[in-house]
Amino acid sequence: MTDTTPALDALAGLGVPFTTVRTERAHSAEESAAMQGIALGALLRTIVVRRGADDYVFVLVPGGRRFDWPKLRTHLGVSRLSLPDADEAKAVTGYPRGAITPFGSTGAWPVIADASIAGLPVVAIGGGAHGVNVHIAPADLVAALGAEVVDVTVAEDPPAG
Repeated sequence: MTDTTPALDALAGLGVPFTTVRTERAHSAEESAAMQGIALGALLRTIVVRRGADDYVFVLVPGGRRFDWPKLRTHLGVSRLSLPDADEAKAVTGYPRGAITPFGSTGAWPVIADASIAGLPVVAIGGGAHGVNVHIAPADLVAALGAEVVDVTVAEDPPAG
């Protein structure tokens, strides 16, 4: 495992306090949260969403939630959005799927953070490689990324059992 990533280098240059937490590669959000000792809702997935040709946004989605297409379309004022495939996502961020983060991305795309993170003491976001995580205060995350904080998610449906 590398000592640093473009994400960690970018964060270090921003001067915001954060902690790097390294784990084995997790197989689920629940497993990742448990390995990091945080609540599932504090674990942020970075989803790359295509607005148009060469126009993307990062959406930070807490564990246990999924982004809501209508809410996101309404917020962005567009009628169509799509998800790029893994190759396209890597081309526009520099990161492989599962390790995508806005920090140190090759594209400085706008960031939307779900409003549910606002009251949390800390959130975890990918550090630019599998098993590399960054723990940071939500306010510092929002400030460092210039993120918009918007209600764009809904609770995931519980698994059928």
